[in-house]
Amino acid sequence: MRKLYNSKNKVIARRLRKNMTKEERHLWYDYLRRAPQNFVRQRAIGEYIVDFYCGAAKIVIEVDGSQHYEEKGVEKDKERDEYLSELGIRVIRYTNSEINLQFEAVCDDIKNKIEERMEL
Repeated sequence: MRKLYNSKNKVIARRLRKNMTKEERHLWYDYLRRAPQNFVRQRAIGEYIVDFYCGAAKIVIEVDGSQHYEEKGVEKDKERDEYLSELGIRVIRYTNSEINLQFEAVCDDIKNKIEERMEL
């Protein structure tokens, strides 16, 4: 079984929590930290640090900026998603634009996906 927590990434994760993007802050402070299921920010899982993680539903939420749509970013995201999938974790991605322009729809989508996972 693969190790879910990598203590080597603890310092990096702490720094990322202190320096969240505007969109990550918006999603965290205006929805996820008050969600019925517990979420953690910038969680180290294996060799990766995910934006948000809900252990009860085994869901990762990633907020993607423009770098995720460049060739290198797409490949790295694919590898990360495959690794997390092998651990039984579902990755949900939202763009910065979706967070900024469709925030309520993003929150509803997260709620629905968590409910689906919790029924499994």
